[in-house]
Amino acid sequence: MLDLQEKIKEMAKAQVDQVIANRHHLHQNPELSFEEFKTAEFVATELKGMGLQPQEGVAGTGLVVLIEGKNPSSKVVGLRADMDALPIHEANEVPYKSKNPGVMHACGHDVHTSSLLGTANILRQLTEEFEGTLKLIFQPAEEKAPGGASIMIKEGVLENPRPASMIGQHVAPNVPVGMIGFREGMYMASTDELYLTVKGKGGHGAAPHQLVDPVLMASHIIVALQQIISRNRNPANPSVLSFGRFIADGVTNVIPNEVTIQGTWRCMDEEWREDGLRKMKKMAELIAESMGGSCDFQIVKGYPFLKNHPELTRRVRAAAGEYMGEENIVNLDLWMAGEDFAFYSQVVDSCFYRLGTRNEARGIVSGVHTPTFDIDESALQISTGLMSWLAIAELSDREYNA
Repeated sequence: MLDLQEKIKEMAKAQVDQVIANRHHLHQNPELSFEEFKTAEFVATELKGMGLQPQEGVAGTGLVVLIEGKNPSSKVVGLRADMDALPIHEANEVPYKSKNPGVMHACGHDVHTSSLLGTANILRQLTEEFEGTLKLIFQPAEEKAPGGASIMIKEGVLENPRPASMIGQHVAPNVPVGMIGFREGMYMASTDELYLTVKGKGGHGAAPHQLVDPVLMASHIIVALQQIISRNRNPANPSVLSFGRFIADGVTNVIPNEVTIQGTWRCMDEEWREDGLRKMKKMAELIAESMGGSCDFQIVKGYPFLKNHPELTRRVRAAAGEYMGEENIVNLDLWMAGEDFAFYSQVVDSCFYRLGTRNEARGIVSGVHTPTFDIDESALQISTGLMSWLAIAELSDREYNA
């Protein structure tokens, strides 16, 4: 396996310029969730140029391609990359800056897609080196509910053949380039959106006794709902309830008829997730009713929490340590952001790891979902070789004492 590892590293180095060029093309031509038509066409063209035959049109713009080694039915491992961009206007002044105003690859999906293309190019040349099948999934719409992963799963992406495990990677702007991050078990949160409309009776601010004040009702509701977190959940179970939008469209002396509120609910336990939503809805409605008004409490269900299968993650981490060196493997903290890779993790054993992309010396420090996000592109040589090595190692059923 050591000779194979060196071979993979040489292949990753030899193709890095092409991987970077692919990343630049994708970065310059970003497309929003469920609109990745040209992106999908580009990916399909690249795969066909490698002699692969992708299945196109899965979940609209998704693609799936199989790379079969010897004895292809022995084991199947899935590799996933997401393809969509964000509605952000890029502020970077780089040659590969987005050509689509107001749309930007600000979460690194251009990195994920170009990396998986590079991984495909390596693996398709090594089919005599492994047994089993690798199922590469190029997924649309990670950024927008209901999430492209959920739709691809409904359309059978985890069947025919069914992966025994799924592996995914994501850029990590807080981790230095050259390092890889792992976490076993709970990693990322479920994500639900909350939309409240609190209704009362508006009027002149000088005559509050003649009104049913929705601003006061809404304020009580926001404060009271935090009690759901502080007094109903197990303190060992991470949860976040945040409200980022509160619109009371009156003026200094005019109280409006209604107030609209928008927020997010995130946690790491599916049973508590549902229980918390029920409690919040009931509390908000009863508070409004007790004050003479009403509350329309709408829930838009998002992604489940992402769990990294402990045994699989230990195996993948150990294989990464062989490839990268143990000194370049770091532990990740819980992250209350959401990721629709979580849908895969709820169905099959999964491992979602982080690819370091930070370079403080070059000023590459911006977080994801910001207009100045970028990466140290030396990470692209690491990402393609590492994922190729991890995929083959997982197919081999090697045992690690990690």
